[in-house]
Formats: sequence, structure tokens, C-alpha cells
Amino acid sequence: MIDLICLVFISLGIILLILGNINIRRNKNTVIKKDDDYDFCVLIPARDESKVIEGLLKSLELSVNMHDVYVIVEDMKDKTVDICNKYQANVILRTTKRQRKGYALDEAIKQIKDYNLYFIFDADNIVDKNFFKEMKKTYEQGYDIGVGYRNCKNGNDNIISACSSLTFSMINTLGNDFRNKHNANILISGTGFYIRGSWIKKWQGYPFHTLTEDYELSLYSILNNMTSYYNDKAIFYDEQPTKFNQTIKQRVRWIKGYFESRKKYIPLILKDLKQPNYGSKYSICLGVRAFIYIIIGIVIFMIKNIILLFINYNAISLISLISIILLSYLIMMIVTYKMIKKDKLDLSRKMKIKTIFYNPIYLTTYVYCALIALFKKNISWDKIEHKVNKK
Repeated sequence: MIDLICLVFISLGIILLILGNINIRRNKNTVIKKDDDYDFCVLIPARDESKVIEGLLKSLELSVNMHDVYVIVEDMKDKTVDICNKYQANVILRTTKRQRKGYALDEAIKQIKDYNLYFIFDADNIVDKNFFKEMKKTYEQGYDIGVGYRNCKNGNDNIISACSSLTFSMINTLGNDFRNKHNANILISGTGFYIRGSWIKKWQGYPFHTLTEDYELSLYSILNNMTSYYNDKAIFYDEQPTKFNQTIKQRVRWIKGYFESRKKYIPLILKDLKQPNYGSKYSICLGVRAFIYIIIGIVIFMIKNIILLFINYNAISLISLISIILLSYLIMMIVTYKMIKKDKLDLSRKMKIKTIFYNPIYLTTYVYCALIALFKKNISWDKIEHKVNKK
């Protein structure tokens, strides 16, 4: 009976994956070319980021008018301010202390002049010399949102930073690249993206304030039929955590924000499951449910065999348990290998090999992070210390 339950969960997950793959293609959300000038600004939330902000500003000055760069701080005594003055970037002092990036962006946007385009970066980012040139192509095609390719500054520091960088490979290389091909809305992750000014003007600020304001924006864009595109030629770099406990805190916040955003937007999307954006709406409503069902089926099967081993040693149960663990590990190794092969992450050959073997273990810890996020009520935004000032 338990084996049947496991089979039902795993089969249901596979069926949902297939349905999601089919329905994501059902989009008629066409892009309309606009004649707006490429008049843009850069917004950078940067609380106590003096260790890394210079790397970003130095990369920006190669292709950006620094008078259109706005760095958001919470204290004028912050050493970040002196570095901004050195590069002639504008400094915006926050007047409220509400944590979360969305609030900082909201305050900044309300204090600056109107632009046709708003780019958003984190202080630890570094921008490739061709980033804005490539993004201009996306903007001129008419897309409301354009997201660049996130590479990693410190992927070779250790296996933790390497595996952490692959999280965004899953979102972009495996996910957004596929969505591009089927005219579907992409998922925004972190920074390195732009928003068309007409939407900012409509919002009169930045209305996305959950723990994961990027995912909230993704949901909003799908609900409101905004057009979005993932440009893998527009490259920027960021710093990944090198300590495992940092990744746990980070991912718990992401998962909590994921559920927080979905609670707000999915009921609205379900009421409006129609063209022109049906495929994107169907896909986002499905979310990670298919993977959850598969994981539940595997976990139930493993628990059953572990119990049988404790009650009455059974060689068949031991073999079954080892087999499902090895099979799951092998599948995740193959997925990791495909990501690394297709991706352009700045990882050494040695680190790529290590990542293929370690990333499956790293992925399984998402289950632990999800459990914390589900049962812990108060999860705050915790700052991760950035130290790498160059790529």
C-alpha cells in the first residue's frame, strides 16, 4: 500500500512536469516595439558595502554616465558614501529604516527624476563592458523587463560558492532560456535587470516589498501581461556565500519569500487564466509542485525502508533504500553536468568536476531549508557580508 502511495506521488509529479512543459508554449503575449530613447539610470541599494561597491562603480563608469547612478545608503557616515563621491555617483539617504531591498528602491525612485529605463544592481555586482550595449538590444525590441546573465566572481573560492552559483543556472540556463524560446515570461532572480520607465511611472515607486521582491515582480509581470526577456549575452557578476550556514539563511529567506509572494498573487492569477499569457500563468501556478510531489514520494519510500530495517532487518529493504538514494543522486549529477556544460560560469575544470559530485548533496539541503521556512514564523532579512571587490 505504501509503495502504491509513493508511486502515485512520483507519477503525479512527472505528469505535472509534462503538462507544464506542454502548456508553457501557449503564449500570445507579443512584444510591441517602442521608440523611447535609451535614457536610463542605475539603482544600487548599498548599506555598509564599502568593501565591494568600488568594483561595481569602476565597471559602471566604462559605459554609464555616473550622474545617472544612484547609490542608496542608510547613514551618511557609511564609508560607501566616500567611494561614491570619488566616482561622482549620486548618494540617496534613506529616511526610513524598513529593511528589505524593495523599500530602499521605493524611496530612491520617489526622489529622482523620471527615466525611460531603470536598472537595478546589488553593491557586490560587477558589470561586463558590453552589458548595457546588449541590454539596449532587448530594450529596443520592446520588452518591459530585461534580465542579464548572472556569472560568479568567486565560484572558485570553495565548493559552497560554486554550488550556490548553480542556483541561478537552474533559474536562467535551464528555466529562462526555455521560456525565451516559447515567448513566456521569465523569472527574475536577484538583480542585473531593467524595468521600463512607463511601469515605474504607473507605480509611482517600487511596490514589491516581500522577502523576495524579485520573485514578487515576476508574479506581477505575469498577472499583468508584462513582456520580459532573458539576455544571456548581457553579463554581470556577483559574489556567492562561501559558508554553508550563510547559504542556509539565504535559501530559507528565499523559500519564505516564495510562499509569501505566491499567497498574494496566485489567487489573482488563477482568476485570470486566459490569453494572451496563459502558458506563463499556468506554469507559475504550477510552481515547484511537481518536484514536491516527486520528493514526497521518494521520502515516503525511504522512510518505509528505514523503518523495516529497524523493525526486522531485511536485505530487500536495504537494497531498495540504497538503490533509490543512488538513483536520485545519479539523476541530480546528470542535471548538474548538463547545467555546467551549457552554462558559462567562471569555474575551473577542477571545480566543475567537484561540483558535479557535491551539488546533488547541496540540492537535497533545500528540503531542510523548506522545512525551516514552513515552520519558522518570523524570518527577517539578514545581511550577508560581501568581501570580493573584483571578478
